[in-house]
Amino acid sequence: MRRPKFTRHLTAAVATTAMFGAVLAGPVAAEENRVPAPGDSGTTSFDMNDALRQLRSTVSGNPAAEAAVDRLLAERPQVPGAAEVALPAQVFQIPANSDIGRTGASPGVHGSGVALGINGFQFGYFGGPGTIAPNQDGAKLEVAWLNLSNGRSGFEVLNQHLDIPVDTSIRSRSFDPGGGLIVAAAYGTLWHRWPAPVDEAHPDGFHYQRATIDFPSLGAVYN
Repeated sequence: MRRPKFTRHLTAAVATTAMFGAVLAGPVAAEENRVPAPGDSGTTSFDMNDALRQLRSTVSGNPAAEAAVDRLLAERPQVPGAAEVALPAQVFQIPANSDIGRTGASPGVHGSGVALGINGFQFGYFGGPGTIAPNQDGAKLEVAWLNLSNGRSGFEVLNQHLDIPVDTSIRSRSFDPGGGLIVAAAYGTLWHRWPAPVDEAHPDGFHYQRATIDFPSLGAVYN
């Protein structure tokens, strides 16, 4: 499939950020990599390309993560501003593209990663057609992350989801990446479902489809 141009990702990122404006703590600065400095009402610059190169080094040996970061490096994305505080949520500035998109009918913008600080620091993801299926067997959605402030890095699998209408995200465990600016990429696969007439093909009244993210969601967030 032909990969969308970065401008399409940036346009979708602005729309996604606007939609979640109620939970973001800061404004979007789309023209350059400028983010609030911890404890400072101003902003400070950082080099996202350099951050991605560092992230690429930390994910060496994980083929799926290497491929995801390589896609980001190929696009050379400029990430809009990140909120200084992770509570209650910071949506990743660059959304993901998938083979089924939001409507489920065709490839396109699929969803975005999010950093949460309600029950301790967590990574999460929302989006896609229908709702997130409670059973994720055969799929794996993951976040590769690097704390630029302290050098910590790692991977978090997103597998926490409640089968209730209000739970529109899938999340990682709570963990401590340390304080500071974190660059993270969400990639992998995710099962979705939506209601369908009960028949032989849909015995439980749901249609299921697995999304494969071909362009990862990228975020620069603060803990």
